Amino acid sequence: MSKNVSVGAPVIPPDVVDAVEADVRRICARYAARLQFHGWHHVNFVRTKAARFAVLNGAEVSVVETAALVHDVNYLVRRNSAAAAGSSLRLAILKRAGVSAHVSAWIDRIVDEAEMATRGRNISLEAQALSDADTLFKALPVTPVVLAHRYLEENGIGLRELANKICGEQQSVHDEGFYFYNPEAATMYAHWAAANLQLWQCIRESLDDADVSSLLEAVNGTPAAAS
Repeated sequence: MSKNVSVGAPVIPPDVVDAVEADVRRICARYAARLQFHGWHHVNFVRTKAARFAVLNGAEVSVVETAALVHDVNYLVRRNSAAAAGSSLRLAILKRAGVSAHVSAWIDRIVDEAEMATRGRNISLEAQALSDADTLFKALPVTPVVLAHRYLEENGIGLRELANKICGEQQSVHDEGFYFYNPEAATMYAHWAAANLQLWQCIRESLDDADVSSLLEAVNGTPAAAS
């Protein structure tokens, strides 16, 4: 398959991308209470940024857009799950919209490739564009302030587990130099990523302070050790 977005028609016609979008929007609206973090606000942000990164890196834009639309449906299948858990639902959405079987399989591979917990340095251009957009959402300065509590509620986890997840999955790729794949994205957003990781390292350290634990227990009404 061509990776050059400037040659020929898009792999997925615009009306098919629109059909995927409409289906995902309906699903997000129907299950909004369950998708407090990974709802349409997240999907639309990642889709928009992923398309821009795809243009920059020469990936197939229509495929990246469509992958972004279905990349987090696993959270409807099982809370706090990996992208692979959503494969069957993802493929069903794509089939309903008229995406061919081989392109749907390609999109499913892209979503798996782009996952923060397991992605490598040399993933495909399409996965790079999707990953950069999803990673940027994680690194936004506003995410820990206005959205982190939604992630905790959506996935049924505590603050310590989230801090361990963020630091465990993101610190190594940051240190190894491929937190963002696209050089322009790295130039624009690397300082946000560094600040976000430092914040979550500090959060993790603070949870070991007895007085902070007592504070959280008083605020939440639950033992901080369980957070």
